[in-house]
Amino acid sequence: MIAKKNLPTCPVATTVDIIGSKWKLLILRDILTGPKRFGELRKSLDGISQKVLTDSLRAMEQDGIITRTIYPEVPPRVEYALSELGETMRPIIAAMEDWGRGYKEATAKKPTLKSEIC
Repeated sequence: MIAKKNLPTCPVATTVDIIGSKWKLLILRDILTGPKRFGELRKSLDGISQKVLTDSLRAMEQDGIITRTIYPEVPPRVEYALSELGETMRPIIAAMEDWGRGYKEATAKKPTLKSEIC
């Protein structure tokens, strides 16, 4: 977790620090449906590099948002899931989904301006 002294004063800035990257939000979106393996996440996140996915998962684990479970199998199986703290992000992601859906609908209904040639 981030040391308390290093957190921004503003709560919104704290949230952005924890989940503000594009990839972290999309990882959260995917894990909301249940635990995922690294390969599943990589396939669902078009354009993410292995390094960025690894770094994002490590950071989210350190921040206490996700858990990493290693199963004693050969080859080892690793799953990522929301932690108890991560579960509190569920309504935030749902609100973002609702807003995005509304935005897409609102902008789709806007008439385009036609330029008239005189």
